[in-house]
Amino acid sequence: MIISQAELDSFTNVVQSHPHDFLGIHHASCGNTHGIVVRAYLDDAKSVSVKNKKTGKITPMERLSKDGFFEAWFPRARVIFHYTLIVESYSGATREIADAYSFWQTISDSDLYLINQGTDHRVYEKLGSHVREIDGVKGVSFAVWAPSARRVSVVGDFNGWDGRYHAMRMLGASGIWEIFIPGVAVGAKYKFELLNQYDPTPYCKIDPYAISFEPPPNNACIVADISGFKWNDAAWLEKRDATNWQEKPVSVYEMHLDSWKRVPEEGDRPLTYRELGDELAKYCTEMGFTHVEMLPPTEYPFPPSWGYQVTGFYAPTCRFGSPEDFMVMVDKLHACGIGVIIDWVPAHFPRDDWGLAGYDGTHLYDHADPRQGTQPDWGTLLFNFGRCEVRGFMTGSALSWLGRFHVDGLRVDAVAAMLYLDYSRKDGEWIPNRYGGKENIESIEFLRATNDLVHHYHPGAITIAEESTSFAGVTHPTRDNGLGFDFKWAMGWMHDTLAYMKEDPLNRKFHHNKLTFAMLYQYSEKFMLALSHDEVVHGKASLINKMPFGDMPTKAANLRALFGYMWTWPGKKTLFMGGEFGQSHEWKYDGSLDWHLLEYIDHEGVRRAVRDLNKLYRSRPEIAALDQDYRGFEWINANDGDNSVLSYLRKSPDGKTTWLVVCNFTPVARTYRVGVPEAGRWGEVFNSDAEYYGGSGMGNFGGKDAEPKPWNDRANSLEIALPGLSTLIFELRK
Repeated sequence: MIISQAELDSFTNVVQSHPHDFLGIHHASCGNTHGIVVRAYLDDAKSVSVKNKKTGKITPMERLSKDGFFEAWFPRARVIFHYTLIVESYSGATREIADAYSFWQTISDSDLYLINQGTDHRVYEKLGSHVREIDGVKGVSFAVWAPSARRVSVVGDFNGWDGRYHAMRMLGASGIWEIFIPGVAVGAKYKFELLNQYDPTPYCKIDPYAISFEPPPNNACIVADISGFKWNDAAWLEKRDATNWQEKPVSVYEMHLDSWKRVPEEGDRPLTYRELGDELAKYCTEMGFTHVEMLPPTEYPFPPSWGYQVTGFYAPTCRFGSPEDFMVMVDKLHACGIGVIIDWVPAHFPRDDWGLAGYDGTHLYDHADPRQGTQPDWGTLLFNFGRCEVRGFMTGSALSWLGRFHVDGLRVDAVAAMLYLDYSRKDGEWIPNRYGGKENIESIEFLRATNDLVHHYHPGAITIAEESTSFAGVTHPTRDNGLGFDFKWAMGWMHDTLAYMKEDPLNRKFHHNKLTFAMLYQYSEKFMLALSHDEVVHGKASLINKMPFGDMPTKAANLRALFGYMWTWPGKKTLFMGGEFGQSHEWKYDGSLDWHLLEYIDHEGVRRAVRDLNKLYRSRPEIAALDQDYRGFEWINANDGDNSVLSYLRKSPDGKTTWLVVCNFTPVARTYRVGVPEAGRWGEVFNSDAEYYGGSGMGNFGGKDAEPKPWNDRANSLEIALPGLSTLIFELRK
């Protein structure tokens, strides 16, 4: 026996942290004799022999332990040779295999340097599991960052989940452990087994970079290879990357994959990715939405979290199919001209003991101090963006979704929780930054860098901040000390608008400023108007049931008027599923939308109105071109609170297209005079009270000619029939 007993015991006791120094082929000495030794540690091996690939000579190996440690000594041999192992199992089968410990590292030293600096923008191609062919041998390389671990092994269904047999090596001082295992193929389940510095008991963790997982409640990673997927969206991507979305119509359909539509005939199962690709593409095309936004499609264990407690930051959830199935869905949506935005969650991660928490026995991904590392509202852990490798991990996640899976944008969740150290904390529960302030400097720099990289590699992709505070510069360029987002959800507009709409129409005149106040800050950021999932859960009521009065026709009229106001107010649009047809009950994450409601005109009429607003908005891109520019908006009358009427203009850059919008938020129909900037025929292009939508049918017979009668400080005016609870849009085109 050439290996010492202590060294052998380090393998059989599973504490060896440098397995490649002993296993495989090495120069060695036995007394005064110098030669070569080959060692292997194999499960289910009754006997093992070494086969010299050049000479064909077969040399039996000596068994040194009952659990399969073998050694062969070649005295006076001088030249390292290529070899395979011939393994006879206890079942009597014989196989010839390559030795996992005969391969050089699969990550270069320059890659290690960039990963440790957090600047390898394709880190996901190095860490994780990757199907490879090395020297003609097919297998899978595994790599994981765990700098404080004493030992790391790959365990899986290919080695009986036994950490003795595929111990990994740490690459220098990088903290990265790596091994190439021949014979492992796509579909193999695996985890990493770690031994930390503080506990003698090994434990298993998922691969943070895995792109496929087995279904809950299990959580093993699955080896996947998506490199051979054939995309058909090159034309879409080229057009997308040449588009300035600030100047284009953007109307986003926000949806939850699990509860959008189900198949009751098959146990109420949700649609698969492939089915969603077909159904969503058809529906969004019919409805006129430009994009679909998915609540986090990343892997998560707990359904009531809606996907926001992420465990697989690189993996499409397995609930609806494989990673390839997700790609097919995206490809189908692109084929129909529909962009794909996903909710992305870099703010926090859950405490599941098999996930990122305490990964190598230390606070590897989060802060050790709970005043910095915990999120009190959600019971989760906050990423430590002061650590280079953590920044690289999450930036890599963003770039992976855009590069690998061709998504077109990221809606970044809980940005406010990332910006402030005192978010949801009382005095004494947070630690000031190095300047004594409450801003989270590391997170701010992470967001800036990630936005810059997204726009560098994918110029037409968009990033959207869910940010609820008055933090300045969320959508300003990073060169101007902004965060670099393309859009910010208009949380203030949403809150004030819904508060106004909940009021009894008799009382709305006392709250008129809630609709006009938004214009005071409208152009401080690039806003996206959002009526999101957060507004239709937890007892807040669905959109239609936020509307006052008990009868559904009146609620529907209120909702149609609200949507007319929303689609004509400056800013891009986001609407959560179900709202577009007046879903009655609150959103349920574990049940389908009530599509049967479309049998009734109150709900079908709302859907038709949203569809027609989308198509009108998209048919006039010149109006959307000034969604983020003060030149595109002009008040006609912001002060008619007594009648709860708003009137304003939306204008194109060249002045050739102008919309006059008049909103009546009382149930009182009236003849109403409104000033207009020019004489001519003003065509009525939308009336939320049309019979087609379930309304009264009161209207203006296709339009009105301006009269030379001064009104609202303008030389010309229209006298219009203004239905109760309605939004009318008139258009003047030159």
